[in-house]
Amino acid sequence: MKEAVAHGLVVKSTGSWQTVLSDNGDTVLCKVKGNLRLRGLRSTNPVAVGDGVSFVVGANNGVGWICDIDERRNAIIRRSPNLSKQSHILAANIDQAALLFTIARPETTTTFADRFLAAAEAYGVETLVVFNKIDELPPESLAQKEVLRKTYEAAGYRCYDISALDGTGVDALREVLQGKLTLLSGHSGTGKSTLLNRLIPDAHARTAPISEVHGQGMHTTTYSTLYPLDGGGALIDIPGIKGFGTVDFKIAEVSHYFREIFALSHACRYGGCTHTHEPGCAVRDALQQGRLPHSRYASYLSMLKDETESKYREKNIQ
Repeated sequence: MKEAVAHGLVVKSTGSWQTVLSDNGDTVLCKVKGNLRLRGLRSTNPVAVGDGVSFVVGANNGVGWICDIDERRNAIIRRSPNLSKQSHILAANIDQAALLFTIARPETTTTFADRFLAAAEAYGVETLVVFNKIDELPPESLAQKEVLRKTYEAAGYRCYDISALDGTGVDALREVLQGKLTLLSGHSGTGKSTLLNRLIPDAHARTAPISEVHGQGMHTTTYSTLYPLDGGGALIDIPGIKGFGTVDFKIAEVSHYFREIFALSHACRYGGCTHTHEPGCAVRDALQQGRLPHSRYASYLSMLKDETESKYREKNIQ
């Protein structure tokens, strides 16, 4: 007897196991069929939270087997930290991402933030920049935060100042999360779990203090999980990311993913300007005149090097 094929949404991924919420409301624990892994998907995780999937359930043990993945409308993908020739899919089919940014304990570097924003831009995902732990900042750090906020707002990103711990600014953020599937991302220790618990008290996400020795967070989220929001929408919480390796953006593409650099590039003297050495470069002129932040240009240059390091990117995100 042929097994019936069902359909559902991946709501949790532990790597080996996928929890699928079926279209009829059942929750099924699934594994990925081996032949799915052999379709040329050079990814450490061919299935991610947010994926729509088709699956069959074994008659004996009730375990499901994922046999097909719906076409993705988008995804956020980074280079696998352990396998440089492979990619890792953070989440699929999302409406937006919220990047948690902390000035200290731990410090979110602009290089990391800009790489995340560029990857999201490449795959068509709008990103919110969320400055967390503003309740902990001394005056000089608040001034630093304001500079960064102006940098990202000038690039066209919506920015929010919050304290997930005491609730400052969270209501304004909640409004833009409502009705949307949002990926929560950032370094370990930036407060993703604390924010998740404030937005969704039933999540009961585990939190941990910052290391006093290293000033960095410890991993408390070990699996990627989708949590429904009251009133519609959901949040996808993923393990903290230490670094963000891009997946083989071509040199000619990189400037497209920095909004302000791309806008400036239309005034460059030469088409195909790399904004590194060419005469009549509007981007370098803006940099020298203080109209382009040095941090954004430095991140752009760092991503140009990814091409020469032969990093891999799927031509098709599925």
